[in-house]
Amino acid sequence: MRKLLQTLAGFALTVCLVGTPAFADSLLMARVNEPFPEAMTLLQSAISSRGYTITRLQQVNENLARREFKSDMYRVVYFGKLDEVRQVTAAHPDLIPFLPLNITIFAEGDQAILVASHPRSLQAFFPDPTLKPVFERWEKDMDSIMDELRERAGS
Repeated sequence: MRKLLQTLAGFALTVCLVGTPAFADSLLMARVNEPFPEAMTLLQSAISSRGYTITRLQQVNENLARREFKSDMYRVVYFGKLDEVRQVTAAHPDLIPFLPLNITIFAEGDQAILVASHPRSLQAFFPDPTLKPVFERWEKDMDSIMDELRERAGS
């Protein structure tokens, strides 16, 4: 967990300083022209409207603050479809550490930034052809969630 938080903090710092992610090929990103609370509400709505259940909202501000990383707001939103997760993990228990899906959202001034791993990157570790359509669907859904936030926040 510590390594994950350090990686996320480093990534957030990279985005803040450079404006583009260092690992763009394996990440989905969106900048939302809404303050964090409104963007968080939009994110949860976009996730739910696609049939996913939000399973946990993890607050990581305190851990980042202990490492002297300044952040207004920072959350990890975990979500999934219970039956789908059960089916996938029953056939592939080694996928358990990667589920449920998640999107990290953090404040940057009056905007919010969303970051998630490309679900297709899991194909390199799980080459079973039966998983390919699942990973593609997850990626399509995550893309559409981020697109919706870009569009709704821009209106």
